[in-house]
Amino acid sequence: MRILLIYPLFPQSFWSFEKTLALMNRKVSLPPLGLVTVAAILPQDWEFKLVDRNFRQITEAEWAWADLVILSAMIVQKQDLLNQIQEAKQRGKAVAVGGPYPTSLPDEAKAAGADYLILDEGEITLPMFVEAIERGDTGGVFRSGGEKPDVSRTPIPRFDLLEFDAYMDMSVQFSRGCPFQCEFCDIIVLYGRKPRTKTPAQLLAELERLYELGWRRSIFMVDDNFIGNKRNVKLLLKELKPWMVKHDYPFSFTTEASVDLAQDRELMDMMVQCNFGGVFLGIETPDAESLTLTRKYQNTRDSLSEAVHAIMQSGLRVMAGFIIGFDGEKQGAGDRIVQFVEKTAIPAAIFSMLQALPDTALWHRLNKEGRLRSGLGNINQTTLMNFVPTRPLEEIAGEYVEAFWKLYEPARFLDRTYRQFLILGQAKYPRIRQTAKKKLTWAMIRPLLIVCWRQGIVRNTRWQFWRNLYGIYQHYRSGWKRYLFVCAQLEHLLEYRQIVKEQIQSQLAEYLAAEAKLRERTEESELIKNNAQ
Repeated sequence: MRILLIYPLFPQSFWSFEKTLALMNRKVSLPPLGLVTVAAILPQDWEFKLVDRNFRQITEAEWAWADLVILSAMIVQKQDLLNQIQEAKQRGKAVAVGGPYPTSLPDEAKAAGADYLILDEGEITLPMFVEAIERGDTGGVFRSGGEKPDVSRTPIPRFDLLEFDAYMDMSVQFSRGCPFQCEFCDIIVLYGRKPRTKTPAQLLAELERLYELGWRRSIFMVDDNFIGNKRNVKLLLKELKPWMVKHDYPFSFTTEASVDLAQDRELMDMMVQCNFGGVFLGIETPDAESLTLTRKYQNTRDSLSEAVHAIMQSGLRVMAGFIIGFDGEKQGAGDRIVQFVEKTAIPAAIFSMLQALPDTALWHRLNKEGRLRSGLGNINQTTLMNFVPTRPLEEIAGEYVEAFWKLYEPARFLDRTYRQFLILGQAKYPRIRQTAKKKLTWAMIRPLLIVCWRQGIVRNTRWQFWRNLYGIYQHYRSGWKRYLFVCAQLEHLLEYRQIVKEQIQSQLAEYLAAEAKLRERTEESELIKNNAQ
């Protein structure tokens, strides 16, 4: 079997960082870890080719070569997934699909022409699919029936299929699942509330494979909550540290975690000593009432701002996610989020309007209440809410656009970045976060010079930029390159805030026009009814 693995396009988003990636001569932030894991689970006497459409097109030779096309996608990749299914079928290819989007909404992929639906987690459903292929079945739906696989048996992903030069970071996964019960989250729907982890030896074998293939840059630990099973994480870190020392710190790591990380100083210290440099936190909102309503209880137990500060003080750079539009939310939520971000010095604050993801507790509650809206496209930072909120949509959208604009005003962003790095510079283990020393190359120097030119000369942030850079050199000398890299993210975010503003305002205008027409038709109907009476 000759298998063509296709990863569909992502629309431009907060995390796409096109402008920043261009500075670094990279094409995409992260590779398709799911597809290279699929390739490792399938029979190894099959042949594989992988095309990530986020940086290149599929050639006619690749289409002609393939016996079978396999695609995986998240909801945000919906449109290109459906397009590529149709493209493959037009060429007479058998098509199999899987991943979070087909698992949540399988009928849409089937309607587009997919022959095989490999749903849920592939460790269980891919062997079912292989058996069907061996029987000669030309289609089928494969589900796990609620069973969760033992990820300690998952093979090393086929990293060799990736085109390394295209990616800014590499991806590995240690665990699946999250112990919490946030109403809006689909992770607990897809992977369950009991975190399952790989063994330390298994994860180290994956890192060894990346090392053998020549990877020497950062790695994103893609766990949705890396610390969901703290005991097993500490066992991993205990073995990871000597491996990193032996290999002269070839990688730095970032990951996602719940804010209760701040309560475990030992865990934070272990992460920093293993070269974890940053962590993404799902803060969502500083409004305690909204957190309680959406069942994000772990964020209500301690001061959120103190938790963020404690994590930074450990030496971990903080990124965070925020949401507007919760039920019962009071006016001014956007400003409260901006104030929180400013207070806590979080440079990269991903900000979105609340969306009801398929099959989540929020989705089922809103569907029961008749509040789900239809006809919306991809769920993204540029998409209006897909349900009827408890306060006017135009009010929420207005606050969202205004807050997004304020968050990425250049002077504000640079100030937050500077204040965060000053805190990092005072951490207990600031030096351990540095990877093995590398010779400076033009590829490394060029983006730094461009950032210095744009932010330090062209824009009116010039005095602030040089003053801050001098301060970083004085107080956190070993972190100046990482500091400039975070500054470089502004190049993408400046453009993206304009995209958010234009697209949200455009969708809102269409929504309000449609609502006005509906009111007119309702009033006309009432008038006709009254006249008839």
